Amino acid sequence: MSEPSATSGPVVAGTPEEPGGSAAPGKRPVVGVACDAEVREHYLAPDDLARLTAIADVRYADFTGLRSVAAQPPPDADSEAELAKFAAGLDALVVCHGAPRVTERVLAAAPGLAMVGELEGDRFAGRVDVDAADRYGVLVVDTTHGSSYPVAEWALALMVLGMRDVGRWKRRTELTGKRVGLIGFGHIAWRLVELVRPYGVEVLVHDPYSPRELADALGVTFAPLDAVLAGTDVVVCLAPLTPRTRGLLGARELGLLAPGTVFVNVSRGAIVDSVALLARLRRGDVVACLDVHDPEPVPPDAEIRALPNVFLSPHVAGTTVESRTRFFGLMVEEIERLFRGTEPRALLTRRVVAIRDGLAQPGGAA
Repeated sequence: MSEPSATSGPVVAGTPEEPGGSAAPGKRPVVGVACDAEVREHYLAPDDLARLTAIADVRYADFTGLRSVAAQPPPDADSEAELAKFAAGLDALVVCHGAPRVTERVLAAAPGLAMVGELEGDRFAGRVDVDAADRYGVLVVDTTHGSSYPVAEWALALMVLGMRDVGRWKRRTELTGKRVGLIGFGHIAWRLVELVRPYGVEVLVHDPYSPRELADALGVTFAPLDAVLAGTDVVVCLAPLTPRTRGLLGARELGLLAPGTVFVNVSRGAIVDSVALLARLRRGDVVACLDVHDPEPVPPDAEIRALPNVFLSPHVAGTTVESRTRFFGLMVEEIERLFRGTEPRALLTRRVVAIRDGLAQPGGAA
């Protein structure tokens, strides 16, 4: 691995500009991007880079070889030291695949750091020590929700596929005018609500952590989980996988689905009890359209593959060309807000981390 420093990638300079945020008056802010070669090549679109270099100098640190997508980067003292060295003198640090975890040691080495942003990765195995960042007064921004756009699109596609019962001709119904149930109400759900609005559907939502005022703002109705499962024509699972949601939908819950219901899962397979789901699907009176599975990938000889009322896709809902560059585009917007002196929108707070870790009480403080 090359030594990450101010020269481990080109320093890209834009036009001089008086920053309005974290940098000292008269000093151009400096943004560091720590990632592997694939991220630098495929995630950083020229237009977004141009926007960033117009307001800041940009430095790169190459951490190729440490890619970790589904888990926290493994502890590596040498890489941590290199990231700490790179972070010194930065006003904002962006990390992505390849970069080691932003620890207290890294934060201590960068007294001028105002923001750390995680570009993309597993939202529940973050690359930033949020507690340490909070102690150092460093904002943490998470733009991993950039994939919510294609996931919402695919959820809609699966809803329509299920209603039309693609592959069979006897039971075909429309989505128009139906009742839609959403389990979980985060970024994906918000976008899905916008996508289904033209269909004239009624939307019921179960999410014990979501602010109640969102119901009126987005035109949905919050309801208990049982009501969402039993009282809608299509149920979409969008909840994050946490200790509280693992196995959330078991035999009792799946038994509440009325005959003819379409069940869609684009979140995580382990939220649903796989044995109970298979038993419910064997009855043949509901349709399941699943992008996520437990285990994953689905074994070649798994019974669920042969069921005529099941449509499977291989966890591809969030995988698009556009979603890769969107992560960085959203991050540039957050950095622009920072340097204008306004608060970034996608803040990763202790409360959010507590919810992801299953430690927060629904509707209350962690």
